[in-house]
Amino acid sequence: MPTAQVNGTDIWYDVIGPEDGKPILLISGVGTQSTRWKADFVDRLVARGYRTIKMDNRDIGLSRKYTDHGLPDFKQVLADKAAGKTPDLAYTLSDMAADGAALLDHLGIDKAHICGFSMGGMIVQLMAIEHPDKVLSMTTVMSNTGNPDLPKATDAAMAALTRPRPDALKDREGFIASRVATDQVIGSPAYPVPEAELRAAAEADLDRSYHPTGFARQYAAILATRDRRAELRNLTMPVSVIHGTDDPLVPVTGGRDTAANCPIAEMIEIEGMGHNFPVEVYDRVLDGIDRAVSRA
Repeated sequence: MPTAQVNGTDIWYDVIGPEDGKPILLISGVGTQSTRWKADFVDRLVARGYRTIKMDNRDIGLSRKYTDHGLPDFKQVLADKAAGKTPDLAYTLSDMAADGAALLDHLGIDKAHICGFSMGGMIVQLMAIEHPDKVLSMTTVMSNTGNPDLPKATDAAMAALTRPRPDALKDREGFIASRVATDQVIGSPAYPVPEAELRAAAEADLDRSYHPTGFARQYAAILATRDRRAELRNLTMPVSVIHGTDDPLVPVTGGRDTAANCPIAEMIEIEGMGHNFPVEVYDRVLDGIDRAVSRA
């Protein structure tokens, strides 16, 4: 698949669907490759008439890595933000939003529908705020506004996300087991994914690209990002906000806060859904995307 040189970086992407389909750009979450948009989910999008663009965010997957920038100091990032200073980062979420906008330009797409989950939801919000001329509609899934007063993740979910993982080059089995355990903790209680399926996905992602430090720099960009509520209130495109009621990592209050601050927003809450995309909720998510697109 091709890599585009855009916005001063190299972004891997894949386009699936007919050229005359409705263009939709999919943005994934922190530390996750574009493979988190499963093939059967993308196939259902294409069947609904979409031309789907998947991309690896910078510093993950097959896109450019930023290893030369080293690991961020999370405490310093938070201290700088609290003091009103600009944290010293390899890149920001605004940079990642600009990557998406530049990729659309590279592909000759004037405007597109955009959809992101978790950190990807934050990125598509920034695309809508900072590059509104590129956006037809926005769907944000299991994300929030950056409001510092929102409830936090559960201790178990945060520990699962941030605990050190074994070095996959020295302990492949330990690394895969750690990834599976994380997915089980943050997943959907009403729709548990079989362990064999989680394991197969972890193995495939590991074989595709092993880049453990990318997570830290992307997470630092999340910590440094601003409260977007005031800017979201100025959006003019239709928005769908999709969130699981049982999300332990980004509580559903984050989705409700997003919908409350977007003028043309519809809130879709999915009972029993956590911080993942089980196949049982695909159609609910796709319907939510469709509802934003139909109002564009």
